Amino acid sequence: MMSSASNNMSSSSAPPASGNNAPAGLKTYFKTPEGKYKLQYEKTHPPSLLHYAHGKTVTQVTVAHLKDKPMQAPSQPSSSLGVNGGVRSAAVRLLSGANGSRALSFVGGNGGNKSVSGPSTRIGSSGTTSSNNVVGNSNFDGKGTYLVFNFSDSIFISDLNSQDKDPIKSIQFSNSNPVCHAYDPEAKDGHDVLIGLNSGDVYSVSLRQQLQDVGKKLVGAQHYNKDGAVNNSRCTCVAWIPNSDGSFVVAHADGNMYVYEKNKDGSGDPSFPIIKDQTQFSVSHARFTKNPIARWHICQGSINGIAFSTDGAYLATVGRDGYLRVFDYKNEQLICGGKSYYGALLCCAWSMDGKYILTGGEDDLVQVWSMEDRKIVAWGEGHNSWVSGVAFDSYWTAPNSDGVGENVVYRFGSVGQDTQLLLWDLEMDELVVPVRRPPGGSPTFSTGSQSSHWDNACIPVASVGTLQPAPSIRDVPKLSPLVAHRVHTEPLAGLIFTQESVLSVCREGHIKIWMRPGVSESQSSNNSDSLVSTSLKESSSVTGKVNGSSYNSDSLVSTSLKESYSVSGKVNGSSYK
Repeated sequence: MMSSASNNMSSSSAPPASGNNAPAGLKTYFKTPEGKYKLQYEKTHPPSLLHYAHGKTVTQVTVAHLKDKPMQAPSQPSSSLGVNGGVRSAAVRLLSGANGSRALSFVGGNGGNKSVSGPSTRIGSSGTTSSNNVVGNSNFDGKGTYLVFNFSDSIFISDLNSQDKDPIKSIQFSNSNPVCHAYDPEAKDGHDVLIGLNSGDVYSVSLRQQLQDVGKKLVGAQHYNKDGAVNNSRCTCVAWIPNSDGSFVVAHADGNMYVYEKNKDGSGDPSFPIIKDQTQFSVSHARFTKNPIARWHICQGSINGIAFSTDGAYLATVGRDGYLRVFDYKNEQLICGGKSYYGALLCCAWSMDGKYILTGGEDDLVQVWSMEDRKIVAWGEGHNSWVSGVAFDSYWTAPNSDGVGENVVYRFGSVGQDTQLLLWDLEMDELVVPVRRPPGGSPTFSTGSQSSHWDNACIPVASVGTLQPAPSIRDVPKLSPLVAHRVHTEPLAGLIFTQESVLSVCREGHIKIWMRPGVSESQSSNNSDSLVSTSLKESSSVTGKVNGSSYNSDSLVSTSLKESYSVSGKVNGSSYK
């Protein structure tokens, strides 16, 4: 099946819209049954701004859609920029279902004036530097769509609606690296951004305020776990709790996860009891009213990924020990989980309906877990190295499907350190049940209804709180990728689906935007219509003087019209060339 997937990869002689030629061996589009995904443009960091004082970190990226500016919120207590320890800046990873809700425009940006250059400014005695080499718009109107990503000791924010490759804001940190971030599109007090640091420190800030004050200082930051007072191990993940009005969780490399409320004091309460058994799940609540309000000990070793179901009822975690764990968050109860086929699990993601969980890790496989069955229902085989990112495509619908039938098809994607982006279709009734080997008998294939045979497969439904061992790889249905496409020259770190595109990001901080079938042509048509309409208006308004008298230049209008019609596009619904 991999060979057929490879046949879907086609080369293009045209360079990507960013104007940069694709490296040798990389394609500028890939084919799916619904059409071509085309490389529209790329985003990256300015190499001159990079600093490697603290080593490299894996890049994370997401899309943020800022809505119209809300009513003025009460001011938040801010951390001092002149004290020792911790990083005095913040950034965003925007994990929300609103990604891609705004139609992209490739003519201009999010509005306002073009960025201008300026000198860098050093902030505070801690040595944090906020670079002003790429200064944002001073007339920022409070809305727009942005890409935010981290690399090394820096945070970059790019305008998604602009073809500019360079970011509009860059902040460097001198004492620690930003390693994870999250965004809450429904934040009521303006603090919609979380940032976790390699030092264990956590900040909450307003994205809008940071964009309004680009290159000068961190505005209105709330500081949690200051200088690692509660936990000094590396932050691995941060996430807002859905429908919680400001609560969030922070996972650490020592297997602990802490619950915070941003309306409480962020100074830190280290008064949690000693963990007696590192291998057992436990929850402890704070003795006082300060943050954090609770500690969850998840596992022995690092928590590598966390994800809430859309309604916030369940929390999935994956860790260095190779286990997926699913919790009833409200009741603080372990529901189910199981082990990878081999090695650590690195990433996880929920389907929008909360029925399935994807995991990926060091066994090069994509696992599909069923919440109803509490077991693995499919392996995805196609990567040649560790799987570093998985995500469901909530914007995709199967052709000729209303999405409510008994046999719903799910589209999801995965990326790995093999530099490949894979797309998959999950259709339960089409899963191929693997070879059965009954005791004392010869291998046989199941026949008849695939789903009915799989319902009675040998893997039992787990009881509440049970972690299952890894099933035999021959006992689980196999999935083959719909598309396998090498999209970067460096190992990949993650992917995001939006309404208009698929975004891929590599560990080195380079982002590619792949437009969905039909979207690129639609954007080009709209831009051409706008260009011709503007030319017609300008042509009709040309005036001049002949022998001292004013006139409307019909000849100039005629010439301009002829020139306008030489542009490929449409005027009043008529094709022209």
